[in-house]
Amino acid sequence: MSVWEPTVLEAELTAWLRTRADKTIDTACAHVFLTPEVAWKIKRHADLGYANFSSAEHRKWALDRELEFNRAAAPDIYRAVHRITREPGGGFAIDGAGELVDHVLEMRRFDETQVLSARPEAVTGDLAEALGRMIAGFHAAAPPRPAGGLTALSFTVGSNAQLLRETCQGLDQDRVETMIALTEAELERQATALAHRSAGGFSRRCHGDLHLGNILLEDGRPVLFDCIEFNDLLSDLDVQYDLAFLLMDLDFRGRRDAGVRALSGYMDEAARSFPAEIWDGLASLPLMLSVRAGVRAHVSAHSADPAAARAYVEAAIAHLSPPPAVLAAVGGLSGSGKSHFARAVAPGLGASPGALILRTDEIRKRLAGMAPTDPMPRAAYTPAAQGETYDEMIANARAALEAGRSVVLDATFLDPGLRDRVAALAAECGVPFRAAWMDAPVEVLEARVAGRRGDASDATVAVLREQVARLQAPADWPKVDATAPTAAAARDWLANPL
Repeated sequence: MSVWEPTVLEAELTAWLRTRADKTIDTACAHVFLTPEVAWKIKRHADLGYANFSSAEHRKWALDRELEFNRAAAPDIYRAVHRITREPGGGFAIDGAGELVDHVLEMRRFDETQVLSARPEAVTGDLAEALGRMIAGFHAAAPPRPAGGLTALSFTVGSNAQLLRETCQGLDQDRVETMIALTEAELERQATALAHRSAGGFSRRCHGDLHLGNILLEDGRPVLFDCIEFNDLLSDLDVQYDLAFLLMDLDFRGRRDAGVRALSGYMDEAARSFPAEIWDGLASLPLMLSVRAGVRAHVSAHSADPAAARAYVEAAIAHLSPPPAVLAAVGGLSGSGKSHFARAVAPGLGASPGALILRTDEIRKRLAGMAPTDPMPRAAYTPAAQGETYDEMIANARAALEAGRSVVLDATFLDPGLRDRVAALAAECGVPFRAAWMDAPVEVLEARVAGRRGDASDATVAVLREQVARLQAPADWPKVDATAPTAAAARDWLANPL
């Protein structure tokens, strides 16, 4: 019997549940039956190799874990595991008095049109950053799994190779072999560092399948659902590898803008809970993106979508040839649009999804143990605190650059000494340095600062006027018209390196 061929009992159960549903979704591992209020889920009766659902005991075990694991991120969706019984008349019932034949997971039905894969355009920059920060919090609260990490990543590299070789129809096998060889070589190169991360607290029980198809938008908030429960080698992961699925998916859909915001938000939030080595791990991000693309390649091939499978193979290869790192600095007075400009240029710098954005307004709050948008009293803005913020920014940037990741620094850069420090940092790390000075009339800046809400910056109009009084604008930093459309200004700046 093929692993895709249903058993007699599975066929009977799916036929019965379809009569109760207005829509059915069949996945590689399960059947989901949607009623107006409830979603019922049963596992396929098969051993798929990476997941064994061939017995009622295996299926019950998997559904129990699915309920437990998903309640961490989506407690309002996952409700209970129920018994399916065969009644005396031969029919089936949920929690009936007859013979136990299988189990079913009950979930609250949600609006599937609000799943982000159905509307990737909904992933605005602010939502992407919120998603990155939420995932970082999810990872920080997850149980450590030091036996995972490198072991799990190695398993998936081998699994990708096997499954793609078995499914070569519609694929260029030479390109598949190129992808496999590059991935295996990079895994070997990164193995020692990845093992160190596993032992250092970065391997956790993760979501495992964190692409846009498993993220729901409800009441303006992202909700993670349908995490992997059936195989610890697919869920006990390096936290960055878990994040990499989202970043790869956004990149594949042409949404590096959202990927940059998700990565930057994640790193700022994760740095609050994880050791300082969180930044060093960025060196393995291209590998992790490549492996995630390989996963989607064989899933697409098995789903009879060879065009997508070929595109994912090419993406996997491309991730392993990242462009060199760059250090950029965006400065200017408060209200000059530094953050908007930094976010606009970051996707065009370096390896996917683009440059990591380090914003002093966020770093300052991180060091103080405050949420990014919590207001900080002016008394806290002491010279010593400012120095600590700049030192942390430089340290974070150095670690990211040494890991091969491009960085955009977002700060006022009013101090010539700080401008000299970041230029020196680029030279020390052996990367190109690019600068931008955002320039606009003071009255424009005052109007922007006065109207700002819900931002990490605490600057007021009074603070802006103090900045104007002591401004020493850098003569050697290219000026950017901060009143021009940001997207056009960013394109011009990226196209004209000095």
